[in-house]
Amino acid sequence: MEFVVIGGDAAGMSAASRVRRNRPEIGVTVLEQSVDVSYSACGMPYNIADSGRAIEDLVVRPAKAFREKHGINLLTGHRVERIDPGERKVSGVSLAGKPFECSYDRLLIATGASPIVPDLPGFDLPGVMVLKSLEHGRKIKTYLKENNVRKVVILGMGYIALEMCEALHALGIEVDMVKSRPRLLPWMEEKMSDVIRKELETAGVGLHAGYPLQRIESKGRRLSVACERLTLEADMVLVAIGVNPNSQLAADAGLRLGADRVIETDRSLKTSDPNIYAAGDCADAYHVVTGKRTWVPLALRANRAGWAVADHICGQTVNLHGVAGTGVFKVFGLQVARTGLNLTQAAHAGFEPVDVTIKTRSRAHAHPGSSDLWVNITGDRKTGRLLGVQMLGREGVVGRINAAAVALHCRMSVEHFSQTDLAYAPPFGPVWDPMLTAANQLLKRL
Repeated sequence: MEFVVIGGDAAGMSAASRVRRNRPEIGVTVLEQSVDVSYSACGMPYNIADSGRAIEDLVVRPAKAFREKHGINLLTGHRVERIDPGERKVSGVSLAGKPFECSYDRLLIATGASPIVPDLPGFDLPGVMVLKSLEHGRKIKTYLKENNVRKVVILGMGYIALEMCEALHALGIEVDMVKSRPRLLPWMEEKMSDVIRKELETAGVGLHAGYPLQRIESKGRRLSVACERLTLEADMVLVAIGVNPNSQLAADAGLRLGADRVIETDRSLKTSDPNIYAAGDCADAYHVVTGKRTWVPLALRANRAGWAVADHICGQTVNLHGVAGTGVFKVFGLQVARTGLNLTQAAHAGFEPVDVTIKTRSRAHAHPGSSDLWVNITGDRKTGRLLGVQMLGREGVVGRINAAAVALHCRMSVEHFSQTDLAYAPPFGPVWDPMLTAANQLLKRL
């Protein structure tokens, strides 16, 4: 059997390595258009914050190791341009301009996602950057070093934008953030979003929400970002307004796409062609709360989906349960986390949602070092089911959100969750854990 993988990062290399480990007689070829494979993309903002650290530190396993230790035919600098499902072939061109063609018995599309860049004047100017690949990180570090950057405008206020805001601040760079929509984090409960806003403003970050972009212009050695009713100048502009799935290759091959033009897969990661799988940021998943298709381009899902594809190639049956959309990020001194649905999402999914937000303490009463901690919890009035949780605070957020994620996977009711036996000691939380307090408050409204 010949197993061909398009894309050499999380999902692609996870699948390729697992197939070679479990069924070494299967031929495995990976076609990666860049020169980088198997790196920690999520670590790039933190690497950029350390100017003395090489971006290559983020490489988990070099291409040479996959070739020599795992026996994978890993071809970097090979861009696939066409999939022919009828002939079971893929074809493309190398960085050297040489055409190539590969035959497959089973194919995995793991082409990831690309940053959204508005089709507006000036977004192709030098100094206008995006951050998704290791090469993007390389270019940003080089540009910061060689151009004495003292001011950056970040377009967007999502995960990457906020993490990069802190990274640039750590380098002594002034930051302004701008977005078209009026709210900082529209998915977050409004009072909690305001806490994040105050944290950013205290750090000296300029926040400009509700200013639609118009163009970027060159002003000598500087850049000018023009929005409706607002103009900001900078030495560099970072575009961080989201990503789109790299699904055009699949669409051209006649594979079925879903909402957001993401590649549709079943729970075994098969596409509409039984010989072709898709995994990672280009593919969809099922949401454990709604049971419906969703698109959550996050690292754990990509790696897990790659494993599942490999198990199918090796003859096992694996059906992934799905995702809860669990995520966490850092904003200066704040930890911010979410899992499941918020109030608006739950209503759109057909639930009758109710939520509460509490503000409590991260440690037991009078224990030194305690700080404020916020929890928003959503449940379904009709069934009593737990639907989602959001949290933020200066400590104790990550472990707690994981408890809520497990509860969602187990389809727990709010009442059942309120009775869970969570750990207690004064340095780590109140005797009534903030999660339990929030659940008990929500029960009064269900």
